[in-house]
Amino acid sequence: MSDDQPSESTIENTPGQGRTPEAERIEPSAPEEFGLVQIWWGDGKGKTTATLGMGVRAAGHGYRVHVLQFMKGGASSVDAVRGEYNAMAVLPGISYENLGHYGWHGMADGSDEADHETEARAGLERAHELLAAAAETDLGEPIDLDAPPEEGMHMLILDEVLYAADRGLLDEDDVRDLIDSKPDDLELVLSGSHTEPAYLEDRADLITNVRKVAHPIDDGQRARQGTEF
Repeated sequence: MSDDQPSESTIENTPGQGRTPEAERIEPSAPEEFGLVQIWWGDGKGKTTATLGMGVRAAGHGYRVHVLQFMKGGASSVDAVRGEYNAMAVLPGISYENLGHYGWHGMADGSDEADHETEARAGLERAHELLAAAAETDLGEPIDLDAPPEEGMHMLILDEVLYAADRGLLDEDDVRDLIDSKPDDLELVLSGSHTEPAYLEDRADLITNVRKVAHPIDDGQRARQGTEF
């Protein structure tokens, strides 16, 4: 073997054993190692982006994924229809629902603060419904990719739930209770908050701080279609 050719042992240790990956048809499947609690927080852009990307990856393996968004109301710079909604609507195995309305709590943007709290509480109730559905499902088995989330899911993403707790719309104990209600084989992902959710350190398996180094919003750049919505 020439010096510039990879050894057999090197190839064996590479993803796909050195083969170029090819897309395959998505068929219902079940994960073998799900069941962790993930926390994504920080003052940088990309928390929702990262968690949705992971959801798409799981769906690509045929796992059933559901996204429940808290506080995703947006602002005048964000369109009502988001690119990720359009994508999830046509991808098998991943679905979403959004309980936010116009504006952000505490931002003096003309939205009703009482409505934010009401919708956050509704999101909490819905999250418990979804966790109960997952607990009644055999998560070691495939789930129909078109099945409603009431029939269970392998991964549940609670997007912006940590912001709701950070702003006092939910209690920290509410978020702890969600985690404590998680069935063993469900991968539970929680995102949001610029403030470190230290109250969850004893309940999370993965904690990622998405830290801002630079952001164009500081120079007046508004949300852009295709990157922020």
